[in-house]
Amino acid sequence: MKHTMMDFPLTLPAILERARAPFGDVALVSRQPDKSLRRDTYGSFYVRARKLAKALLGAGLRKGDRVATLMWNHEPHLVAYFGIPIAGGVLHTLNLRLSPDDISFIADDAGDRFLIVDETLVPLLEKCKRKDPFERVFVVETTGAGVKGETFEGLLASGGGDFEYPALREEDVLGMCYTSGTTGRPKGVVYSHRSTVLHAFATTMADTLSLGMRDTVLPVVPQFHVNAWGIPFAATMVGAKLAMPGPHLDPVSLLDLMQSEQVTCAAGVPTVWLGILEALDREPSRWKLARGLRMIVGGSAAPEALIRGFDRHGIEIIHAWGMTEMSPVGTVSRVRPELASAEETRYAARAKQGLAVPFVEMRIAKPGGGVQPNDGASAGELEVRGPWVAASYYGQHDEHERWSSDGWFRTGDVATIDALGYMKITDRSKDVIKSGGEWISSVDLENALMGHAAVREACVIAIPHAKWAERPLAVVVLKDGFTPAIEPELANHLKALFAKWWLPDGYVFVKSIPRTSAGKFLKSALRDEYKEWTAP
Repeated sequence: MKHTMMDFPLTLPAILERARAPFGDVALVSRQPDKSLRRDTYGSFYVRARKLAKALLGAGLRKGDRVATLMWNHEPHLVAYFGIPIAGGVLHTLNLRLSPDDISFIADDAGDRFLIVDETLVPLLEKCKRKDPFERVFVVETTGAGVKGETFEGLLASGGGDFEYPALREEDVLGMCYTSGTTGRPKGVVYSHRSTVLHAFATTMADTLSLGMRDTVLPVVPQFHVNAWGIPFAATMVGAKLAMPGPHLDPVSLLDLMQSEQVTCAAGVPTVWLGILEALDREPSRWKLARGLRMIVGGSAAPEALIRGFDRHGIEIIHAWGMTEMSPVGTVSRVRPELASAEETRYAARAKQGLAVPFVEMRIAKPGGGVQPNDGASAGELEVRGPWVAASYYGQHDEHERWSSDGWFRTGDVATIDALGYMKITDRSKDVIKSGGEWISSVDLENALMGHAAVREACVIAIPHAKWAERPLAVVVLKDGFTPAIEPELANHLKALFAKWWLPDGYVFVKSIPRTSAGKFLKSALRDEYKEWTAP
């Protein structure tokens, strides 16, 4: 028997066409370097994306050619998100927070042919020394000072007239991103039209990120980081208004933008939201934010204290988890009805990474082989599979160990899954503290410390120990008004929550904690810095 359904490809042009009608009048707002707001619509964006596609084809773009972007979050970057793939090109977002050497390596490894770069980032570009330079570079003018060379708007102007979409299959490449490269060189992940469209559908569902046409969405997560978690594609698909922050990611600038545009959904890493919570606690009546505002938190674990803190302001924190290799969303922590009535179970669920989104499958691998039961206690490496999960790295032939023999992706996260399906990450496999043959979760200790009123941030690392192999050391950033004399109180705070052998052997107080380009704690740097640490 044969089905009677149409063979309709899952490709980006379908999303772009829906942005034109019925959502052509919906606003796109971009904050400029001078903090002024640029206002566009999906209608004008539609025209500009098609112009870019035609202009790139006129410039000699071939199917599969990589076009890199080095840009902040704004309308021209959204135009590139669509204009490059609908021309048959490959959107490659370069992470501007990486070193010039890493950016150069990534651009060479990907074989980037063209580049679109923000005017304010040209000095960074000039530090990048590629083996094979970009064939053409187009600068997005944002300051009005004028630029040398070719401009983005000049490129668009060359793309006038009718444009017809080239033949695109859903299996064709849409874009690529590289991992942050905290252990070895960054590795490329290549996304298809099909995987990206399916990911967009999944993230708009009510029990995932719940994006819809009534929303105003603020992607604080940069467009150069895993395609801003796919939000630009999903928001465009459903006709949500987009408010894009440009380079202004400090708490006051973000809160001002949330207020002026009445943002209903924002997405970013815990570092950003910790700063915003502090600003709200200092001046709770300064900003009039949208009723029902929700904030998606990913990139690293959201402490329960952060979730409770925003609840005090009537703002909902929604915990999510994913990876570059997963496009990236894998889980979202929505509270099941049977957990909603009791405060303790409700917050415990919200602090976990959550339930797998539809079509993502998860399992916990036993250290010695086999699969752990979903009992919420049996830990092991989290493995995943699904239609937007990578099956390999681009151009890599020595990373096969990241996939199991039956094709599951090995995430490198140590986790548990409970009987209701909630996944909780207890550590990265390289960060878990192995003390006396037992595992200690640095994440649990960090979240507990950040629940103390004196602590702004806390990072727990393993330090060598002659008897126990490793012991935990807490690296702490205190809030204003507190001094290291608070250490005994922090120790007592943890003593009430954990077994004695879990407690840190000591505390180091610092002004800041080093981070990766994605905003995560860079524990490798701290382990190296404190490898000779001994208790005073």
